[in-house]
Amino acid sequence: MTTLASSSYAERPMGWLLRAEAWLDRKGKGAWIAAMVLAFIFVWPVGLALLAYMIWSGKMTCSKTRKHRAVHMSRGTGNAAFDAYRDDTLRRLEEEQQAFEDFLDRLRRAKDKAEFDQFMDQRVQPSADPEPREA
Repeated sequence: MTTLASSSYAERPMGWLLRAEAWLDRKGKGAWIAAMVLAFIFVWPVGLALLAYMIWSGKMTCSKTRKHRAVHMSRGTGNAAFDAYRDDTLRRLEEEQQAFEDFLDRLRRAKDKAEFDQFMDQRVQPSADPEPREA
């Protein structure tokens, strides 16, 4: 019995797909790009699906950039005054954004209500010529 057959992937209906993904992950980003290019050449819908999956799963982003951004955002600058100012400013901006979104929601509701009231008023008003004309 080989290790491939004894793995838990083989028992699943889509086991071959999971094995292929694990193999490409072990080979690196270059293998993913090569697989996508070959898929575009031979069966373009599969290449398109591979590209969408790579973007959705984050396989196309630079891992250094993600790690750097996560580390940079999680720690302070070392200057307590600036960190407090930054945190306060971010909190204030989030509150302003929420207030603005609430304002836009109220504005949309008021516009919808005005349009609905206008529709109902037009519907209730009797027409000037109630009898249909005969040609």
